[in-house]
Amino acid sequence: MKLLAIGDNVVDYYEDQDMFYPGGNALNVAVLSKRAGAEASYIGIVGGDEAGDHVLKVLKQEGIDISRIRRAYGQNGMAVVKLNEQGERVFVRSNKGGIQSELGLILTEEDADFIACHDIVHTSVYSRMEHALIELGKHAAVSFDFSTNYEREYVKRVCPYLTYAFFSGSGLTKEECLQLIGDASRFGAEMVCVTRGEESALFCREGSIIEQPVFPVRAIDTLGAGDSFIAGFLTAYMKERDLKKALMSAAETAADTCLIYGAFGCGHPFSLKDRAN
Repeated sequence: MKLLAIGDNVVDYYEDQDMFYPGGNALNVAVLSKRAGAEASYIGIVGGDEAGDHVLKVLKQEGIDISRIRRAYGQNGMAVVKLNEQGERVFVRSNKGGIQSELGLILTEEDADFIACHDIVHTSVYSRMEHALIELGKHAAVSFDFSTNYEREYVKRVCPYLTYAFFSGSGLTKEECLQLIGDASRFGAEMVCVTRGEESALFCREGSIIEQPVFPVRAIDTLGAGDSFIAGFLTAYMKERDLKKALMSAAETAADTCLIYGAFGCGHPFSLKDRAN
C-alpha cells in the first residue's frame, strides 16, 4: 500500500523539556503509516531553519519518500506546547504554520504524476489544500482530517471529494458526534470516523455505525494520538479491507503514541529562551 501525505508539518516545542518534536497532521500520518508497514511519501514546504533541518533529517531516517518536498527560506512551522494542571499537553501559541502558510503549496504537473503512483492521499484542515481536492481525487482515494472544524458549510464543501473523513470529537456528546457523522455522510464522504479521546471512536460506512473502544494505557503524552489512529486505520484497511481489524489496528497505534513524547518521538534539544536572549 502506497500512501502520500500532503500539507502541514511543524515542530512541537515542549517548554518543560526545551525539546522540539516533528509534527503536523500530514507529516505525522506519513511517518506513522510507514511505521505501520505502508510505503509512505510526503509533500510539503520545509523551512530553512534548525527546525526544518531536523524535520528533513527525521523524514530521511524514517524512510519517507521526500523527492517532491520543497524547502524555502523562512521559519518552519512551530507550535509551543506545555502541560496544564491536569497533566495534559495544550497548545500555547504558534507561528501559524510558518513558511508553508506564508507561501502556500502549489501542486505541479510533476506532482500530479507522483500522486498517481499512490493508492491514497491524505491531507488536513491545517494544510490548506481544499482547492486541490478535486485534482487529488482524480488520482487516488482521498483522506481528510477535519480536526475540530465542524462548521457545517465547510464540511459540506469538502466532503464530496472524500473517501475517508476524520474528525476529533472529544469535546462533543455522542449525539453530536452521530449528527456530525450523518452530515458528513450525506455530503458525500464514503466513510466517516470521529475519535473521542478516552471514549470509543465512532465509525460509519454505508450508514452502519461501529464503535471502536480505546486501548487502556497509562499515557504520558496524548499529542498525535488522533493522527496515529488515522495512520493505523488507513494502512491496515488498505492492506486487507477488513474494517474491524483496521479499527483495532488504529486504536492500538493511537495507544502506542500515548506512551512516548511527541507524535512519534525523535526529539531535538532546543530552547526558545536562549534564542530570545
